Amino acid sequence: MQSFKQRKQCSWPEKVGIIDMEVYFPSLYVDQEELEVHDCVSRGKYTIGLGQSQMGFCSDREDVNSLCLTVVQRLVDRTKVGYKHIGRLEVGTETIIDKSKSVKSVLMQLFKDSGNTDIEGVDTTNACYGGTAALFNSLSWVESSAWDGRYAVVVAADIAVYASGNARPTGGAGAIAMLVGPGAALTFERGMRATHMAHVYDFYKPDLLSEFPRVDGKLAIQCYFQALDQCYQLFCRKAQALGKTGNWKEFTIDDLDIILFHAPYCKLVKKALARLVLNDFVRNVDSEKYKTMETFSHLKLQETYFNKDVERAFVEFSKPLFEKKTQPGLLLANRVGNMYTPCLYGCLASYIVRSSISDLLGKRVGMFSYGSGLASSMFSIIVTTDAKLLESLHTALKDQLNYLELRKKVSPTEFTSILKLREQTHHQVLLVKWKTCFPEYGTLPMWIACTEDNMNMNNQTQ
Repeated sequence: MQSFKQRKQCSWPEKVGIIDMEVYFPSLYVDQEELEVHDCVSRGKYTIGLGQSQMGFCSDREDVNSLCLTVVQRLVDRTKVGYKHIGRLEVGTETIIDKSKSVKSVLMQLFKDSGNTDIEGVDTTNACYGGTAALFNSLSWVESSAWDGRYAVVVAADIAVYASGNARPTGGAGAIAMLVGPGAALTFERGMRATHMAHVYDFYKPDLLSEFPRVDGKLAIQCYFQALDQCYQLFCRKAQALGKTGNWKEFTIDDLDIILFHAPYCKLVKKALARLVLNDFVRNVDSEKYKTMETFSHLKLQETYFNKDVERAFVEFSKPLFEKKTQPGLLLANRVGNMYTPCLYGCLASYIVRSSISDLLGKRVGMFSYGSGLASSMFSIIVTTDAKLLESLHTALKDQLNYLELRKKVSPTEFTSILKLREQTHHQVLLVKWKTCFPEYGTLPMWIACTEDNMNMNNQTQ
C-alpha cells in the first residue's frame, strides 16, 4: 500500500478500487436438507430447487450494529491501516434498527481512541443494492477534489430473515468491509458502469416493527431479469464505445473472464448467467456458435422471463461458462445464504479464494448488483497483475472463509425456536437497559416499548 504522504501528493489517484476485504458470517447455521424434512416439503426443494446447502443465521444476541463493529475492527486490526488514516466510512444496509441514527455513527466508537472524527459518509439504503451504492460513493470520493489522501472503508451488512414458509430458506446474514483507495488489487474500470432504476414493489418492508419483508416472488424474478437485461445491454454498448474489445467488435460475455451476480439463491444465479448468453444470442442469432439454438431465433427477450423451454435450453447451453466463470463464486452464497447487501461481494471473495493467484492475474470481472424496489448496476473490475499484491488479499480471504468449517450446526427445531425469539424481541427495549444506562432520567419516556416480561411499561407511563 502507498504511504499517506505518497497518496496525498498524487494529483489523480491511480488504480482506485478494493485494496483489502474482511468477511464476517454468523457462527450458527442450519442444514437445508434437514430443513426440508422438518418443513415437510419434497426432498430437494431447497437443496436442488434453490441450490442451497446451508443457511447462516443470527440469534437474538446479534444485530446489524454488532456485525458491522466486528467486521470493521477485524479489517483495521489485520491491515494495520490505523483509524486515523480513514477519511470516509459508509455503510450499505437494509437492516434498520433506528429510523434516524445511522449504523455508521455507531461505528464511530471504534475511532474514539484515535481522536479521528473527520470521517465522511453515513448509511445508504435500497434493499440489497445499498452496499454497491456505498462503494460507488467511496470510489467517487477517492477520485474527487474532496479526497485528502486517506482511505475509505465501505461496509455492507444485513440480516436476511423471513417469516416461516417458502421464503425462509432463502435467508442468511453477514457483513463485508472493504478498504478502498489507490494502488488496489481490484481496480474499477472507468466508464464501465451501467445502471437501471425503476419504481416497483417486488420486495419491501412497510412494517417497521417486523424484520420480515413482503415479497411478490414472481414479480421479483421478473424484475431481476429485466434489470439484468437492461444493465447488460447498456454495459456492452458502453464497453464497445470505449474500445474494450480491442478491435471495436461487439462486446459479449466472451469479453468477461469472470461473471458474478447478486445471489438471493444459487439457482437464480445459474439462470442469470444463461440470461446473458440469451442476450448475446438475440443480438447474434446468425452466429455459428449458436447454430444449435436456432429454433429460438424468433424470440423477444421480454417474452422469455417465464418460458421454461428457453430457460432449460440456455441453462444447459451455458453450463460450461457457468462452471468456469460463475460457479466458483457461489461458496458463501451456497453455505451462508442470501446476505443481502454483502451478497455480491461475498461472491467476489469466494471466487478469489477458490482460484489460484496465477489464474486471477489481469482478469476482467463482470459484476451485477441488484436491489429490489428497484436499483441495479453492472460494472467491471480488473484484477491486478502484481502477484504479490494479490497474494495478500488471497491469503487473508482464504483464512477468513476457513471459518465456515468452525461454525455450529443447529437442528431445524432449534433454528425455528431461535428465529421465533428474534421475532418476539425485535425492536424491544428492555426496562433494565434503560434504567442502567440512563438512571438520571427517572421516569421512562413514552416511546419505549417493552416485553410483557418487563412490567408492561406502556401502562406504567400513561
